[in-house]
Amino acid sequence: MTDHTEYDVIVIGAGPAGSSAAAVLAEAGRRVLVLERDRFPRYKVGESMIPFTYHPLKRLGLVDRMRRSPFIKKYSVQFVAPSGKASQPFYFSSRYDDDVAQTWQVLRSEFDEMLMDNARSKGAVVEEEVAVQSLICEAGVTRGVRAKCKDGREVEWRAPMTLDCSGKEAFAATRKRWRKRDPKLNKVAIWTYYRGAMRDEGIDAGATTVAFVPEKGWFWYIPQHDDMVSVGVVAEGNYLTRDGVKEPAAIFEREIGQNLWIKEHLAPGAQVGKHHVTSEYTFRSEFCAEEGLLLVGDAFGFLDPVFSSGLLLALKSGVLAGENVDRALSEGSLKPSQFTEYSQVMIQGIENMRKLVYAFYDPDFSFKDLTARYPELAGDVTDCLSGDVNKDFSRLWKAVEDFAPIPSELSYGAPAPEMEVAV
Repeated sequence: MTDHTEYDVIVIGAGPAGSSAAAVLAEAGRRVLVLERDRFPRYKVGESMIPFTYHPLKRLGLVDRMRRSPFIKKYSVQFVAPSGKASQPFYFSSRYDDDVAQTWQVLRSEFDEMLMDNARSKGAVVEEEVAVQSLICEAGVTRGVRAKCKDGREVEWRAPMTLDCSGKEAFAATRKRWRKRDPKLNKVAIWTYYRGAMRDEGIDAGATTVAFVPEKGWFWYIPQHDDMVSVGVVAEGNYLTRDGVKEPAAIFEREIGQNLWIKEHLAPGAQVGKHHVTSEYTFRSEFCAEEGLLLVGDAFGFLDPVFSSGLLLALKSGVLAGENVDRALSEGSLKPSQFTEYSQVMIQGIENMRKLVYAFYDPDFSFKDLTARYPELAGDVTDCLSGDVNKDFSRLWKAVEDFAPIPSELSYGAPAPEMEVAV
């Protein structure tokens, strides 16, 4: 255990955001300590990638390793009505070059371990089964963390910079009361896994399917390797618990009957493992940084997963955070304002995707109607859904407003105001 070594950066969590940031910083010659509560490989949901995930993977040097992996190749996405009628698959190759157009469906336990091993290979120190208990704060500045090791020892680690990459748990935002829920995007998800379920032919075998149920609820259907499928239903809690049914497995089984495509595709398979449940989906931290502290990935903000944006935002924010922290260390200032550009990039990307998520859940909106009226905007829709989210979509939002209201941007995510120092 590395009790006494000096570090430049402490990273809380070895998930996609933490391991990405650690890899970038270690590659730049920074001394990085990653503290991970679990032992890898460990289970996580969120298996589907979108095309623009290619760019952070390339930055991390992992594209060739992904191509050699057993992960299922994903070329398309399709939407299915409750009647079972499926849209034509949308192939990413209709707009993007081959490198971007083919992405993957991953098993998170294997993918996350690959990312963690990559950070280690670049020189980061990763300590597993270490639970961070608190931040060390002195005069309003984060100086490191206090943690508890597997053997019960309590240890302090200090560094000029701490990155909170703790995922949806949002370690710092929760303790600082920065966590702000989205006013509307608070769905409930119930999911499980099937072995031997049906998958489509050819290159459609790896497609992500979004299958609708009443009241704008939906199933995800994500093929994985080893003949497994991740499948879950997302909807309002009041819809899922109608008729007094509250047992997750019973709710899930009932909802299978609400979409004929899901019913038919699951019929030959066998359900494996437990039924998982989560709620309070969408939130953002009021602030992304204080002096000596930066929030990254889901710890900064989590968005409803209907368009599979989670891994993109985690990897992108991890790479961006690593680059920004490296620059801040070189410049000798870790004040929150150093991370203004970081916050602006992340907020713009999240807000663009969030607007499309809001439209998706509006009963008067459909992509088919939108692109029929505004065919020239089909490319903008595709770009946003594919993760090319840091661009001006004002024309698209103006058109969407013909069908559904566009939410106001949340006033959260900027660096915290800097403390005044008395002289």
